[in-house]
Amino acid sequence: MTTDPKPEETETPASSTNESPEPAADAPPTEVKVEDPLEAAKAEAAKLKDQLMRTAADFDNFRKRSRKEIEDARKAGKEDLLKEFLPVFDNLDRGMQSAQKATDVAAVAEGLSMVLRQFVDTLGRQGISKVPTIGNPFDPSVHEAIQQVESDEPPGHVVAEVQPGYVQGGRLVRAALVVVAKPKAS
Repeated sequence: MTTDPKPEETETPASSTNESPEPAADAPPTEVKVEDPLEAAKAEAAKLKDQLMRTAADFDNFRKRSRKEIEDARKAGKEDLLKEFLPVFDNLDRGMQSAQKATDVAAVAEGLSMVLRQFVDTLGRQGISKVPTIGNPFDPSVHEAIQQVESDEPPGHVVAEVQPGYVQGGRLVRAALVVVAKPKAS
């Protein structure tokens, strides 16, 4: 009588008896490899150490590449900004040369006014704008008060601008230095 193997069994019976099959006379004897648990653990540890070292090297390379990309992007941004401002600089240089020879102060003032407008327009194209100051309430996030004066203006409002402030895309580039109104003494 032949017994069918059960699904959970991994061995296939060689004959109808429960005896193990004998190797063929011409086949080499099969070695049963009994693995030492310590050696297996050492091999696994070496494999994991190698993977860890490779991962650490990959991360180090990624970090170096990211830093280089950031630095390259910074340099490219500076170059783009410089290209935007070079025409303003050229016009200032021409204005200085012209001012040294000019006899009409009004013409020099008009030329400087045009260069200033060009500069402000260039700042605007870069997303940089002036912080509103005079007549506005004092805002410590964009204003830096350097003095308080008695004034008819509402207390806490800016009455004078000493140095303009600038923001770019909602971030403060430089705070405006301002004079703030305080109530008159009785």
